[in-house]
Amino acid sequence: MSNATNQSPKAVENWMENLKQSKPKVTKLHFYYHNSRNPEMNLSAVQVASAPVFSAQPPYFGVLTITDDPLTAGPEISSKRVGYAQGFYATSSLEEVSMLMGVTFVFTDGECNGSTLAVLGRNPIEERYRELPIVGGTGVFRLARGIVTLQTYFFNFTMALAIVEMNVVALHY
Repeated sequence: MSNATNQSPKAVENWMENLKQSKPKVTKLHFYYHNSRNPEMNLSAVQVASAPVFSAQPPYFGVLTITDDPLTAGPEISSKRVGYAQGFYATSSLEEVSMLMGVTFVFTDGECNGSTLAVLGRNPIEERYRELPIVGGTGVFRLARGIVTLQTYFFNFTMALAIVEMNVVALHY
């Protein structure tokens, strides 16, 4: 891990005091999120709770899943690993298949190694493009804000496998 997130409270305080002379940076990232609830295919998400009434049929209301999904440079699971998406998603609509997602992208490669981006928002998965807000970050992404645009690249309900293309535009200091 990079030492960007391993700084003492005093070092962080000094960084904040010097912030007024800094201009925000813009970082654009592109990667793929691999979500598998299939134990035979690189399991990365586990359902931990479900509502007793609605969760067995669409829109699957009340299902809570915890994730530790690989992030890769390309759509193939064998492509270069750039990090992980660690967090949760909960189906949160009675009308459509939509999730509340709280995910931290933990980067493990390149200039972002050791840094994180925190994302929290609504993901209506049947829409072609979805936007989730960036609500913070650490390391090179301190004080991040921005947008993550999602587009489903591959989805197979029977295989319990989804690959989602992600484009990130982050403002940070």
